[in-house]
Amino acid sequence: MSDAFVSGWSKPSTILFPAELPADEKAFSFALAQAAEFGAKLILFHSYEVLAVTEAEGSGTRFYDSAATARLELEKLEPLAQRVREAGIECATVARLGSPAEQIIACLGERPEIDRVVMGTHAPGPIGKMLVGSVAETVLRSAPVPVCIIGPATVSGRYRNYATRTILCGVSLHQSSSTVVQFAAELAAEQGARLILQHVIRPQEQAQILGGRSVDRINGELLDLVPAALQGSVTVHAIVVPGDPTDELLYWASAEQTDLIVVGAQGASAFAAATCQGVVYKLLAHAQCPVMTLSPQVLDASGKKTADTRQGEVFLAGVF
Repeated sequence: MSDAFVSGWSKPSTILFPAELPADEKAFSFALAQAAEFGAKLILFHSYEVLAVTEAEGSGTRFYDSAATARLELEKLEPLAQRVREAGIECATVARLGSPAEQIIACLGERPEIDRVVMGTHAPGPIGKMLVGSVAETVLRSAPVPVCIIGPATVSGRYRNYATRTILCGVSLHQSSSTVVQFAAELAAEQGARLILQHVIRPQEQAQILGGRSVDRINGELLDLVPAALQGSVTVHAIVVPGDPTDELLYWASAEQTDLIVVGAQGASAFAAATCQGVVYKLLAHAQCPVMTLSPQVLDASGKKTADTRQGEVFLAGVF
């Protein structure tokens, strides 16, 4: 695993918050709480796609004024920035012209100090119908750093202080699971949380996956994914169950009063978004706690295999 992957990610020093205006209050509150907990700098990012039109005095000539537009957009971020500064947190504001998703990814490429993205998403219509082509969908597929999504079902009152005491990590025995588990274990160690590793076996795949192994043996293999250096400092439990991956993850997240779900997002394909069938999208739509995702780029950069050739689509990298 590369140093770039492990450095600072369990204790971020700079957090990017892509802000729609008006801002998603639940997502902003979480970003603010994360910055306060880790003593991190918070960058408020806003993109816009329309330039202001200015008329030259006395000439009747109208022209697009990019500088004036940028100033206006930055001014719109000031109420949020003021709340950040009043909380004693270092804050910066960035406003850029262009497609939101493209500009967020570009900003992450230009600012290597950013080591976490916190953002909201929304589900128009019935819950679970994630917006096709949404900013969050594109970012979680392409970001070079972990992305924490605050979904529409996140219970804001329960997470008022956003203390992380239990982390649920969706895993399997694929190679990329070690990357996902290491990240989850580092988060648990940093925040003094217990870690639950959950592997869900679809009923139709039970015979193939078990392959003569007992559930206890698979439990042991899951626990072995936790780095040796962290095994003595993190309380870890493994759960292996048959069923539908989304249903089981959501059930155990509720049953264990999980504060954070950690998954890989290899299956966060454009096709899965369009059909609303990918596990990752269903999870984001229904989870009552924040969901931290690692993109395919992150998993590939770690040097781990992120695809399972036995299946046409891997719903979560190293998970299913």
